[in-house]
Amino acid sequence: MGLMLGKITVETPKYEVLATTNDYEIRKYSPSVIAEVTYDPKQFNSDKDGGFTILANYIGALGKPQNTKPEKIAMTAPVITKSASEKVAMTAPVVTKSGGELVTMGFILPSKYVKAEDAPRPVDERVVIREEGEMKYGVVRFSGVARDAVVAEKVEKLRACLERDGYKVAGDYVLARYNPPWTLPPLRTNEVMIPVE
Repeated sequence: MGLMLGKITVETPKYEVLATTNDYEIRKYSPSVIAEVTYDPKQFNSDKDGGFTILANYIGALGKPQNTKPEKIAMTAPVITKSASEKVAMTAPVVTKSGGELVTMGFILPSKYVKAEDAPRPVDERVVIREEGEMKYGVVRFSGVARDAVVAEKVEKLRACLERDGYKVAGDYVLARYNPPWTLPPLRTNEVMIPVE
C-alpha cells in the first residue's frame, strides 16, 4: 500500500544541501556506483520499459539476478534517465528523455558498493557498471507524472534560475523518479537535476 501512496522505503542517494531558495536547492552528492543501460526507446513499448526491465533483471527485481554471482541487489531510488545524444555519461538519480534519440537509464546501486568492481558483473553486456564521483546539482522537486512537456518546463525554469543566481551549468539535466508507475500521480516524487560548478 505504501508504494501506491508514494512512501519511499528504499535507500536513496546521500547528499548535503548547500543552498536553498524558493526555486531550487543546490545539493552535493556523495560518490556512487551506477548500473546503466543505453537504448533506443523506439524498440520498446515506452521509453521507460526497455531500460527498466534490463536493469531490473540485472539486480534480480524480476526473478533470478542476471549477474555473475548471482547476487540479488536491493532496489534503490530514484531511477535516473537522460538523453544519450552526446557521449554517454550517466548521472544520479531514473532519468528519461525521449524524442527519437538514445536514452540512458540508471539504477544507483546500494551504498555498500563503493567501487564499480565491488558490484556483481552483469550477464547482459548492455548493462554497464560505473562510478560517479562527487557531484553538485541544482535540483527542483515536483509531483505528478513526469511527462515530457512538464519536464521541459521544469528544466527551462531551473536553468534560468541557476543562471540568474550566478551558477554555471555544467551539463545536461537528469530526471529522477522515486516511485513505481502504479503510485498515485499526486503522491509521486520526481526531481529535475542540473549539474553546476
